[in-house]
Amino acid sequence: MKRNFIISTGIIAVAFAGMTGIMSMKDDSATGKTTEENTAVLNYQTYCAGCHGDNLEKFTAKKWMDEPDNASVISSIKQGIEIQGMPSFVETFTEAEIEALAAYVKKGIPADRSKLKPAVAAGEVIKSEVQDFVVDTVVTGLDVPWGLAFLPGGDLLISERAGTLHLFSKGKLSPPIGGLPPIRAEGQGGLLDLCLHPDYETNGWIYFSYSALSPDKGNKTSNTAIMRARLEGNKLVDQQVIFRGDHDNDRSHHYGCKLTFDNQGHLFFGIGDRGQHYDFPQNLDNTNGKIHRINDDGSIPKDNPFVNTFGAIPSIYSFGHRNPQGNCIHPLSGELWESEHGPRGGDELNLIEPGKNYGWPVISYGINYNGTILTEFTEKEGMEQPLYYWDPSIAPCGMTFLTGDKYKKWRNNLFIGSLRFQYLERLVIQGRSVVHTEKLLQGIGRVRNVVVSPDGLIYVAIENPGKIVRLVPVEKER
Repeated sequence: MKRNFIISTGIIAVAFAGMTGIMSMKDDSATGKTTEENTAVLNYQTYCAGCHGDNLEKFTAKKWMDEPDNASVISSIKQGIEIQGMPSFVETFTEAEIEALAAYVKKGIPADRSKLKPAVAAGEVIKSEVQDFVVDTVVTGLDVPWGLAFLPGGDLLISERAGTLHLFSKGKLSPPIGGLPPIRAEGQGGLLDLCLHPDYETNGWIYFSYSALSPDKGNKTSNTAIMRARLEGNKLVDQQVIFRGDHDNDRSHHYGCKLTFDNQGHLFFGIGDRGQHYDFPQNLDNTNGKIHRINDDGSIPKDNPFVNTFGAIPSIYSFGHRNPQGNCIHPLSGELWESEHGPRGGDELNLIEPGKNYGWPVISYGINYNGTILTEFTEKEGMEQPLYYWDPSIAPCGMTFLTGDKYKKWRNNLFIGSLRFQYLERLVIQGRSVVHTEKLLQGIGRVRNVVVSPDGLIYVAIENPGKIVRLVPVEKER
């Protein structure tokens, strides 16, 4: 299907194509703004709000906010910050549009920097559609918590993207646990997800994903790797690298990588396209842009779909993915569900089946970050459609199906974190369809992960400032 699209911001809709900025607008006496100011507002809402918030609230407090001129903002818009995934807009906007946009951003940053970090009030009773709950802060003092894994005794392992691993036990956060491998903690890379072996109480294996440095290339490139190890005191022992992605590069985004075991002991995880979507996702001769399935020791299951395909990476389970950021097993069907980041628009929820092609970048419901057309097609024969997609992008990160009886009216619902819009989304699933959604914890911060504890409570990892909260249901359900 060919795509015809209109980008809408408020009551204004502007059709655009190619690499030029939005056409200038006439003076608007009703708003009191000049032509340049009106254009800056529209350009910001169309191109920038997806990452930085509709009201410029999703910036990190930095020195440029207090500089006397707009030179740093202009430079960032022109050159981009590739290492953080921000594109250059030098060919998107005219020089005058860039200057006006920089002035709008600089003027709009609040003097009170605390307003850049909205949060749910402590102890507040949240009245959702069918379940009331209180947000209880469990762990503070973190930066960007990524993986959460509960040990059998109730202690919580926490990975931080900066490359540190902690144990939260009896109300205290341990010093960094030793024994981690060399990690590239830069951009979206670092120490990523955690999970325990299904038979952890017997074998003690902990699995974690990370952006592994390439020592043979001067530690300047990296890709996703999986290690397993055991915890002994405050250090890891018996370390084994059981998977290492290929085609390393110097980019620091689109690593994946959420981990989940199925009930047969297979470990699933995704690796993103590593910022090179035309090179990797549609080809089976590399690990990037794929969902992988391996055995618990890193060996390849004999029934993987491409084990007998000449030239194919045998761990590949599905392909055509952009940046998978959520994997979990449906508690009733045993199926693998996956969420992934689209470009600007087109974040996806997929049901992953062996050997299937999920289309990236041939088909997509999104466009490039700078507003240009990525592909004209949203569907194509031989390529899977998402079960659900978000446009605009919510930047989904971490997801889990809820099991247990703590929240009876949420049972078997799917919960997904939103980095961009800073909320937890609840999705009601019937069969293979999303029939209802609800936004929870709006404004709490960038939601990096969501898990269910052994006692059935929902735990949510928030970043910048990093903390772990849990949702405690009130006795009375509405």
